Amino acid sequence: MVNETTPPAPAALMWLVCHTRPRCEKKFAALLAAEKFEHYLPLIQSVRRYAQQTKKFTKPLFPGYVFAQIPAEKKSRIYQQDLLSRAITVEDETKFLRQLADVRTIVASGFELSVMPLLTKGRRVKITGGPLYGLEGFVDDPAHPQGVVLSVDVLQKGLLVKVPIENLQVLP
Repeated sequence: MVNETTPPAPAALMWLVCHTRPRCEKKFAALLAAEKFEHYLPLIQSVRRYAQQTKKFTKPLFPGYVFAQIPAEKKSRIYQQDLLSRAITVEDETKFLRQLADVRTIVASGFELSVMPLLTKGRRVKITGGPLYGLEGFVDDPAHPQGVVLSVDVLQKGLLVKVPIENLQVLP
């Protein structure tokens, strides 16, 4: 009788969107590299001008997030240094990988970019700057997302206010 050993089946890999603790993205990416897990932390150049000097540095494009492909049985390894708040499993991997490739292309292009909230009609938002700070409303028109409708329910009326998009935070 011949004793044949079959090679172990390859580990099931899963893509995760890893939400790190504040200002821990680079440390978490270093942990993933040490574990030899495929990952992507999109970084962009930033310039700060002070009175006497100018400083250049890299910062995460998406603060608080690192994308990682982890073998399912080794998922516990990503929690070993208390750098991670939570790991979100990617549902539609094909769409995710296409969008991640788009992000890589845009970051590599060197074009100036910034992250904006994805605003759609009816999306709840909170105003995070200016004299209307703290008010909540709904996006009126995704083609012109600066318009926010603030409700006055008792009158069955809404007030359309023009608010700069950088002063809007998407609510769950």
